[in-house]
Formats: sequence, structure tokens, C-alpha cells
Amino acid sequence: MKSSFRLFVILLVSGLPLVAQNAASPFYDYRAESPGKIHKVTVADLPAPFTTKSANNFPMPFSRPTGAMPKVLPGFKVELYATGLDNPRELRTAPNGDVFAAEMHNGEIEVFRGVAKDGTAEQKATFVSGLTEPFGIAFYPPGADPQWVYIADTDAVMRYPYRNGDLKARGPAQIIIPEIFPGASSPRGHDTRDVVFSPDGKKMFVAVGSGSNIDNPDDHKSEFHRANILEFNPDGSGMRVFASGIRNPVQMAFHPTTGELWCSTNERDALGDNLVPDYTTHVQDGGFYGWPWYYMGGHHDPRLPDSHPDLRARMINPDVVIQPHSAPLGFAFYTGNQFPAEYRGDEFLALHGSWNRASRTGYEVIRVPLHGQGKATGEYEDFMTGFVTDDGNVWGRPVGIAVAKDGSLLVSDDASGSIWRISYVGK
Repeated sequence: MKSSFRLFVILLVSGLPLVAQNAASPFYDYRAESPGKIHKVTVADLPAPFTTKSANNFPMPFSRPTGAMPKVLPGFKVELYATGLDNPRELRTAPNGDVFAAEMHNGEIEVFRGVAKDGTAEQKATFVSGLTEPFGIAFYPPGADPQWVYIADTDAVMRYPYRNGDLKARGPAQIIIPEIFPGASSPRGHDTRDVVFSPDGKKMFVAVGSGSNIDNPDDHKSEFHRANILEFNPDGSGMRVFASGIRNPVQMAFHPTTGELWCSTNERDALGDNLVPDYTTHVQDGGFYGWPWYYMGGHHDPRLPDSHPDLRARMINPDVVIQPHSAPLGFAFYTGNQFPAEYRGDEFLALHGSWNRASRTGYEVIRVPLHGQGKATGEYEDFMTGFVTDDGNVWGRPVGIAVAKDGSLLVSDDASGSIWRISYVGK
């Protein structure tokens, strides 16, 4: 009892939120994140709206401290693969092993090749420049011999002629979707767009985040065809809404075993520190996931009218509920052979980190166990942490994840302008 009171006093004096380290709560902050630690949040854990005040706690720019490195489990090693980049975001590995990276701020797609003895890339080239805010990257057709690289810019989808090994686009862009949604040329709100193809190459999927936190689409036409995953033919024709009510489906991928489409999602803000949880999930055709009127567990957002009971009745809960405001972005299913066998098929997911929470959370890479069958059971594990200093300064923010040709894991970091390489060297 005395030790508990002593902890209470320390936290009270420091001004840190007491709930952040409450062992009885599934909610936590960055101080409770460490490699190997398991977390599980369920819809039954959700508090009532406005249990806490909404916070504005944006991380300020902070240089990586001298000698600071991300933390991983024993047996794994972290090295800097590339530095000096401008807002590196999505990473995608080409069939020949080259790694493509979207640099959103300067409108470029970079290509990285090989691994030198010091863990850095052997070669770097600019595949294409002059884009607006590129994010999504996909190779088409799927398989060993793609002929095109598709790029999802913030307003349009285009493709460039490509052959394995090309370090520069061999021809000009062909516009596939000139305007992803009405007004896409001058969008507001979420600006990342992802693009993937079904394993058989017959369909193309484009992820589009909302233009707002909770604007009601019934009277805000700017939300038309937003907060959706859209399906097209590879030539841009045949558009339909594949899934809806997904506030910001940042990245997508098909699981290599089940063939199911998955996405990472940033949920809404301003309901309190522990609402609404973010998530990653497989996405069902025709599925509705709540936004904006409802959220997981069938809960009604009190800021909007309860005007769609039909949608509420059929809304789908996500597979993996993630600490609220963690901002899951890029992910990859592990298909390499370098890591121990139990990692194969699991999801590695980048948490970009919070701003709408009094005490920081996220700023890490997590592992979502899929148990060799592509099926989640709700828990996730801290895999790479250490991007927040002891006094709460943020020097790194993971974004994109790709599995390299040698089986190592590459992680882009848009705060330090780097790509990190995680390899397994044995225990």
C-alpha cells in the first residue's frame, strides 16, 4: 500500500496522467512500450465519450540524440539503411528486390538497391519526380514480371512503364484515374492515397481517407467517396465502393495466405484520451465500419445524429483494436525467411504516434500475430520502440514498412528522414 501511494505521489508531482501506468487498464502511453510487451484492447474496454478532455499534444521537431537508436528484442539488430530523406513514407518492395519509397514533400519516388556491409543501401536513384504528394505504390501485373508501376498521388492515380531493375521510369505517366473523388485536385483533410491490386490482378483498390474528423456526409458533399476503399478495374474503369465508414484507411495489403484485403485505420479524435481506438483489420466486401455516425462496438458518436440505424445494425468490428490515437500507417506481412519461423505471415505495423492525447502513445513498430493462418486474435506486441526520449521528446516517427529481399525489415521514419533496417542475427 505504501509503495502504491509513493507511486501516486511521484506521478502527481510530475504532472503525468495517472491512468497511463494503471495496471488495471488496457490503455497506456509510451513509457509502457518496450520490445516484447503484449497489449490487447477490446471494444468492451472503451470508456464513455468525454471521460477525459480532448488534448492537443503535437510532437515538436526534435533531433535524434547522439547515439540514440531504436530498441528491438535480443537477437535482432537495427541499422540505418538510408538518411537525409525528405518525408519518406510508404515503402514497397519490387519483385526483383529493389525498394521503392514515396517522398511526399518533394513529390518523388526513390529506389533503393542492395545492402552494403554497414547495412546501408548500395544504390539510390530517383524513379520519378514532379508529383504532388505521392504515397501509394503498386506493381502491375502482380507476380514476378510487372510492366507498370502505379502511383497513388493525393489527387490522381497514374502509372509508369517499368521492367524489373529499372531505376528510372522508362516513359511518361499514363493517367489512370484523373480525379479520385470530386475536388481531389484541391483536397482537405487526409491526403494519403494507397493503391493495391488483387492477387489475380483483376481489380485495383484505392484507399481514400476522410476530409474531416466527423463531418456528416449527409450534408457535407465534400465527403463523397471519402472514408472509403474504392474498387476499380486496372484501367480505372468500373468504380464501386468496396467498403465504407473507414475514417482513414492509410495503407492496404493482401494477406499472402488468406488472400484477404487488410488495411490500417486512423479513427476519429476529440472524444477523449482513450477514444476512439485505431485499428487494423481485414476488410469485407460491402462492409461498413462506423464512421462518422458510429464507432466500434456499435457506439453512437454523440456529436452526430443517430440517423442511420440500418448501418449501425450491420457495422463490423475490426480484428485488432489499437491504443487510441497511435496513428497506424504502413504495414507489411512478413514473407521473408530471415526472422524466426513463428514470425512468418505476421503483420508488422508502424504507429506514427499521437497528437490528440495528453500523454504520448505510439511512435513504434508493432507485430500483430496472425498465428500462421492469417487470423488475428486481438493482441499485438511492441517490436521496435525507443523513438521518444525519457522526457517525452519525439525524434522518430515510423511510417512505411517493407520486407527486403534478404528477409530484413525496412521502416521509413519521416521525423528523422531515415529508413531503418532490422535484421535477425540470432540469440
